[in-house]
Formats: sequence, structure tokens, C-alpha cells
Amino acid sequence: MTKLNRSIDRGLSVLEVVHASGTISLALLAARTDLPKATLLRICATLESRRWLQRRSSNGHYQIGSAFLPGDRMENRIDRLLAVAKDELVALNRDTGLASDLAAGIGGGRAEIVDTTRRFKENGVYPDTVGFRPSPTLSALGTAYLCALSGPERAKALKDLASRLPREDAKALPGLARILKGIAERGYAIRPEGHWGRAVDYGALPAAIAVPIVAGKEPIGAVNLVWNASEHSVETVVRDHLARLQSAAHTIGRDYCGQG
Repeated sequence: MTKLNRSIDRGLSVLEVVHASGTISLALLAARTDLPKATLLRICATLESRRWLQRRSSNGHYQIGSAFLPGDRMENRIDRLLAVAKDELVALNRDTGLASDLAAGIGGGRAEIVDTTRRFKENGVYPDTVGFRPSPTLSALGTAYLCALSGPERAKALKDLASRLPREDAKALPGLARILKGIAERGYAIRPEGHWGRAVDYGALPAAIAVPIVAGKEPIGAVNLVWNASEHSVETVVRDHLARLQSAAHTIGRDYCGQG
């Protein structure tokens, strides 16, 4: 009988456990594979480099990366954005002390949150936002991304969205031109005061500002700063942290182009 390759066998075992779990911490992964954490870190780092695993910025948990499944062009673009943005997202959180969400453009004027540094104990805001599609008319992320689209592309997207938006989102359409003009003038989008959104099941009322991520001339997503609205005013966060947020968006867009 041919001898098995131990390293490959361990790597496949890790993938099987992560796939079965959805998301999993390093500690639980060690318990379920009976592998030392130091060994697991090396295996997982290798799998991350090949896009078989993704490690969430918010809690360090592992989940299956896009290379594990047959991917279309959009999945590859999202995976590429995640890869170049991960370190910058963590640095943004460290430098500002505020949580942030990374959203990827998915077509049709919509964006989807693909990573976050939210931690409920630290930020007090709902953390489970990955996979959520922010409102294109009310959320900071959604309007920041929409504002960055070209006029014709934005008009087409809004025409398609008009009949499919939830009632609250659709009610904001008449005032959207004014909202987008304000974003263009200020250089950032604001989450409307009192807007909870559908990604909030518990925690404090969030406030947020967001800027688009542009690679070359193409908007590819948006990144925000999000916090407990009772702790800081928008004006304070803009004064103290807008430049850092804009720098993060620029770095992510530049690095995304560099991987092309």
C-alpha cells in the first residue's frame, strides 16, 4: 500500500471540519482535528494563501474560501477584494478604535458586506453583518457605493431597483439625488439618524460614515466606520477619523489594481 502524505491528509482534514462547521475558531478546530494549534496555524496560513480558507477579520474564525467551490467572475473579484483589504481593515480598526465593514459591489447598484471588524463586546453594535446587502438608498455603505457609479450605470441600477426595493428604501428614492449630491460634496456618506437597517437584531443603534473603494476608475465596493450612535457624534468621527478612512479606501483600491 502506498504511504499517504501526512501534510496533505492534515490539510484535507482541516478543510472537511471547516466546511462542516461553516465558521470555526482555532481552538475548536484544534479540538476537532486533534492537531496542535501551532501546526494548525501553519496549515491554515497555507490554505489561506491558496484561497481555500478565509479568516474573518472580526473574530479570527475560519471559513471556506472561494477557491473551494467553482467560482464565477464575481466570486473571484470578491475574493480578491477580501485578500487585499484584510490587513488594512484590521489596521483601520486599530488606528480609529471603531469597527468597520467592507462591502463589495455585486452589480445592479448593490453592495454586499463581505468582511467586518465589529465585535459586540467592544462596539456594542450588531456584529453578524457578513452577507448582508446594505440599503442602496439609506445606508452609508450603499449610498457611498451608488454615488461612485457613473451616471448612466447609476440610472440603470436605480431603474432596476425601483420595483424591488423594500418599502422604507423605496420611500427614500425621491430624495436620493439630494443625498448623492451631499455625498459628492462632502466626500463621504452618512447613515441617516435613527435608521436601524435590516442587519440589526440586537445591540445599540449604530451610526456610520462610508466612502467608496475605487480601483483605477472602477468602483468596486465601499468601506465604513460604524459605532454606537450614543458614544460619538458623526461630526466628531469625521473630524478625527475621516482622513484615515479615506486612506484605507485608497490603499485597498490601489492594492486591488496591483493584483490585476
